[in-house]
Amino acid sequence: MVSTVVTLSGVTLQNPVIPASGTFGFGYEFAQWYDINCLGAISIKGTTREARFGNPTPRIAETSSGMLNAVGLQNPGIDKVLTEELPRLRHIYYKPILANISGFSLDEYVTCCAKADASPHTDLIEVNVSCPNVHHGGMSFGTDPHMVYDVTRAVKQVCKKPVYIKLSPNVTDIVSIAKACEEGGADGLSLINTLMGMRIDVKKRAPILRNTTGGLSGPAIFPVALRMVWQVYEAVDLPIIGMGGIQSAQDVIEMMMAGATAVQVGAANLVNPYACQEIIRDLPDCMERLGIQNLKEIIGGAH
Repeated sequence: MVSTVVTLSGVTLQNPVIPASGTFGFGYEFAQWYDINCLGAISIKGTTREARFGNPTPRIAETSSGMLNAVGLQNPGIDKVLTEELPRLRHIYYKPILANISGFSLDEYVTCCAKADASPHTDLIEVNVSCPNVHHGGMSFGTDPHMVYDVTRAVKQVCKKPVYIKLSPNVTDIVSIAKACEEGGADGLSLINTLMGMRIDVKKRAPILRNTTGGLSGPAIFPVALRMVWQVYEAVDLPIIGMGGIQSAQDVIEMMMAGATAVQVGAANLVNPYACQEIIRDLPDCMERLGIQNLKEIIGGAH
């Protein structure tokens, strides 16, 4: 019998598959299709201090091997998430929950992370310094090592639960950003977020997205994500949650061999609501075909 159990900073996951923030709502929405307790964990929709309507439409565009989104962190605000959304999820879901926090200032990150950390319904805090679809926030923090260090250090001072920093691929040197997180006291890293891109409507001679640019996700970015996870694994001594274009059990194993302890599945959920369930179902068979008895043994196994 193969073992799919992995551990993130002392938090045990029965398998490494986590729906990525922003692609799975607050989790309970998917319970109408299957028992979501099969999931290793859930990363909930990105949360800010105040409620956000998000960017104007259109804010989704298809690409040949993925999709662009410019949703813009639509969410009801941290207080409603903690008092309404998380209790509703916890009522039906018993596995680990990652609170995904975004911000437009250092103070906002600290305030929201402290509140999420105090909630009895959260197990890990995932700090998003990498959203490319909002102005003066998110990615502006995640592309400067000094700002990443400041956010990480400030958040760690108010959090008792493990803090994972979600990194942007829209940088020249992902390793310098990862090292800044490690120096700031991060417990782990999540990477990668979406790559900046755009599409043009040739009939209208204008960008398809109202925001002009958006975040590219889906299978097109898997090789980029894999490369960055590989680089970061070699550079820092922190557990990594790898993500970016994962669609299959074999993708999960490949990402773990590059250095990820767990993975997040994003755009695949928007194409097929059963994507995570199917990957988890297929994982043991894929392990047996490859002669893998314990997933923990293959983390970084290709190095």
